[in-house]
Amino acid sequence: MDRAQKEKMVDELGQIFDSSGVVVVAHYEGLTVADMQDLRARMREVGGSVRVAKNKLAKIALDGKPCESIGEYLTGMTVMTYSEDPVAAAKVSQGFAKDNAKYVILGGAMGDNALDVAGVAAVAKMPSREELIASIVGCIGAPASNIAGAIGAPASNIAGILSTIEDKEAA
Repeated sequence: MDRAQKEKMVDELGQIFDSSGVVVVAHYEGLTVADMQDLRARMREVGGSVRVAKNKLAKIALDGKPCESIGEYLTGMTVMTYSEDPVAAAKVSQGFAKDNAKYVILGGAMGDNALDVAGVAAVAKMPSREELIASIVGCIGAPASNIAGAIGAPASNIAGILSTIEDKEAA
């Protein structure tokens, strides 16, 4: 890798660290190519990505970034999973770590907050952006649906009473 490629890699990593909602760092020593492809596929499904980079270049890219604290995790064979959604990469990493003992989460960063292993697990338990939006929409729509039901209830009660009276008169 020549100097120009290294500079390009540092720039790309810097953009990743700036734009990601969460970055999770893990050791992946001993994983097969199929395992890594599975991890990449899982991350693609949630809109995230997986990146393997030289630790030295990643540390250079971290310099001056809010998540600079994850530099301490960049030793050995490390892989970074990241996503714009602050929960997606943590959820996928946590799930993948449960399925693969060779994938060991070291920590990560959420904005300028450093996360240890327990922090990544806590973030993984949080609802995702889509789940939060769905619950907010449900909360907003529930009162309107209750009002519509309350307005329509007297009319359906009257219709029920009239049909009962008709049945009695017909009998």
